[in-house]
Amino acid sequence: MPFAVYNDLSQKKEPFVPVDSPKVGIYVCGPTVYDFFHIGNSRPFIIFDVLRRYLRNRGYQVTYVQNFTDIDDKMINRAAEMGITVAELAERYIGEYFADADALGIGRADVHPRATEHIPEILESIRKIIGNGHAYVLEGDVYFDVLSFAPYGKLMRQNLEELLSGARVDVNSRKKHPLDFALWKAEKPGEPSWESPWGRGRPGWHIECSAMATKYLGDTIDIHGGGSDLLFPHHENEIAQAEAATGKPFVKYWMHNGYLLMDHEKMSKSLGNFRTLRDVRKQYSPLAIRYFMLSAHYRSPINFSAAGLEQAASGAERLRICYRSLEEAPEKKNLQSEASLKEALEKARERFHSDMDDDLNTAGALGAVFEAVKAINTALHEEGALTMENKEEARTFFHMVDEVLGILDIPGILRETAPNSEDARIEELIEKRKEARKNKDFAGADKIRDALLEEGIVLKDSPEGTKWYRKL
Repeated sequence: MPFAVYNDLSQKKEPFVPVDSPKVGIYVCGPTVYDFFHIGNSRPFIIFDVLRRYLRNRGYQVTYVQNFTDIDDKMINRAAEMGITVAELAERYIGEYFADADALGIGRADVHPRATEHIPEILESIRKIIGNGHAYVLEGDVYFDVLSFAPYGKLMRQNLEELLSGARVDVNSRKKHPLDFALWKAEKPGEPSWESPWGRGRPGWHIECSAMATKYLGDTIDIHGGGSDLLFPHHENEIAQAEAATGKPFVKYWMHNGYLLMDHEKMSKSLGNFRTLRDVRKQYSPLAIRYFMLSAHYRSPINFSAAGLEQAASGAERLRICYRSLEEAPEKKNLQSEASLKEALEKARERFHSDMDDDLNTAGALGAVFEAVKAINTALHEEGALTMENKEEARTFFHMVDEVLGILDIPGILRETAPNSEDARIEELIEKRKEARKNKDFAGADKIRDALLEEGIVLKDSPEGTKWYRKL
C-alpha cells in the first residue's frame, strides 16, 4: 500500500506523489516567539516531526522548513511590557522553544527562517502581487485584493460571504473588501520598521510564510502543515498570496492536526485555558507527553487530562521495560520459539507500516507495537530466553519504532552516560543494599530499594548484578 494522506484541499485521502520524487519539501508553521509555547502548540510540532521521520524511513529525501514569526503585534506589545526590544524578545523565546522542543525529541528543521531575516524576499513577493493586479496601496499600507483572486476560499470551500460571516476581520473602511488583508503595514511610532517602495513599515503576518516557503522549497511545495486553527485566515491567505505572485499551485497536500482540548474546549491563550509545555514538563516526562500526542489520530481532537498523560506514561514505560528485558535476556537455541516470534514480529512490522501509510495513523501503529511487545514478553515468559536471531529481530523492530515515533529514547533506556554526583549517590546506596543482602539483612535491603523507588529509581537484579533506571 503506498503512503496516503488526507488532503484538506481536496477533502479526501490521496496517494502521496511528490512534485520531484524522491525529494519532498515540507513547510510547517512555527511559533510566534513572544512566550513559552503551550501544550496545544506541541501537538503539530510532534505530529509533523513524526511525518518527517516516517518519510525519511521510507527513503524520501526530506527538506523540512519551520519558521519563526519574530515580528507582529503580539511581539511588539510584549516587548514594550518587558522593556526590551522585539529582537531581544525573539532571541529569548527562540532559545526557550528549542529547549522545550529538544526535550520532546522534536528534531531541528533543516531551515528555521525568521521573518525579519527575509524582508527582501517578502518585498519581492509583494511587488509581484501588486504587479499582477492582486494588491493595492493605501497611504503606506499594502492590502491583498480578495475580489481580484477568484479561487479565494478554496481551502475552506466557502465563498466570500460565507467566509465573512464567520470571520473576525480588521474593521477598516478604506479597504475595498472587509476580507482584504495586509501584506505590508505602514510604520507606527516606536515599532520596528524597514524601507520599502511604499514607505517604511513591516510585513503582515501571512506574507512571511508564503515568501519563505517558496524561497526554500520552490513555487509548488509538497506538504504544508499546521494546526486546524490556521486553516483560515492564515493558510487561505498564504494560498492567495503565493498563487497571485507565481501563477502556480502553491501546495499539493495540506495537512492539519486536530485541536488539543482542555475540559473538552479548544485550548488557546486567547481563551486563557492553557498550560505551557514548560509547566507540564514539571509533572510528566517528555516521552509521556510525546506518546500522549501520538495515541490519537492526528486529525482527531484529543482531550488534555491528567488521566490521559498517566496512561501515556504507563504505555511508554511498558515499551521501555520490554526493551530492557529483551536486552538483558540470556540467549539459547530454540528453533520453534525462534520461528514463532519471528512471524509475530513480521506481522507487527507490516501492520505498523500499513497504519502509518494510512494517513499517518500513529494510534494504529502503536497497537502494532504492543502486538510485538506481547509476543516478546510471551517468549521471555515461556522460554526464559531468546535466540540470538530473535533478539536481533526484536531489537531492530524497536529501533525502527523509535526512529519513527521517538517514544523509547533507546540510548537512555539503560544508563550509558558518564556518572554524575546523583548517579554516584544511587550507586552507593545500591552497594549498601548489596552488603545488607549479603549479611541477610533483607529488611534493610528492602528499605533501600523502597526509598529509591519513591524517588523514581527502579532496581533490577540479575546474575550480572543490579542495574537501575529512572521511571518515567
